[in-house]
Amino acid sequence: MARDAIFPAGRHALYEKHGYSAAVRSGDLLFVSGQVGSREDGSPVPDFKGQVEQAFENLRAVLAAAGGTLDDIVDVTTFHTDPERQFDAVLEVKNRVFPDKPYPAWTAIGVNWLAGFDFEIKVVARIA
Repeated sequence: MARDAIFPAGRHALYEKHGYSAAVRSGDLLFVSGQVGSREDGSPVPDFKGQVEQAFENLRAVLAAAGGTLDDIVDVTTFHTDPERQFDAVLEVKNRVFPDKPYPAWTAIGVNWLAGFDFEIKVVARIA
C-alpha cells in the first residue's frame, strides 16, 4: 500500500532537523508523529501548560494538512516527563479539545526525556 508524508505549512524546523515526517498516510489512516509544544523555530514554549496547548495546536495543523480534524482521531498516546504534577494541566486542555463522547482511545506514558520538551502527543486518525 502506498504511503504519503504530510507536513503542515510553516512547521518544519524539528522535522527537518531530525529527519522525520509530521505524519504518514496509509490508505485512510493517518499516523501522526509525536507533537510537542514547539514554536515554528523548534524551540519549546517556556511553560508546561503552554507546551500542552501548543502541542495540540501543532496536532491540529498536521491533521488539517492531511484534510482532517481532531474529530478524526481514534487513538492517542501521550508522553509526560512528570505525570503526577502535570496531569491536571493536561486534562484541562484535553477536556477542551475533546469535550464530547465518544472520546478517542488514550494511553498516557511517563517518561524521563523528551528532547527538551515536557509533553508529547501522537495519534492515529482515520480520514476518509
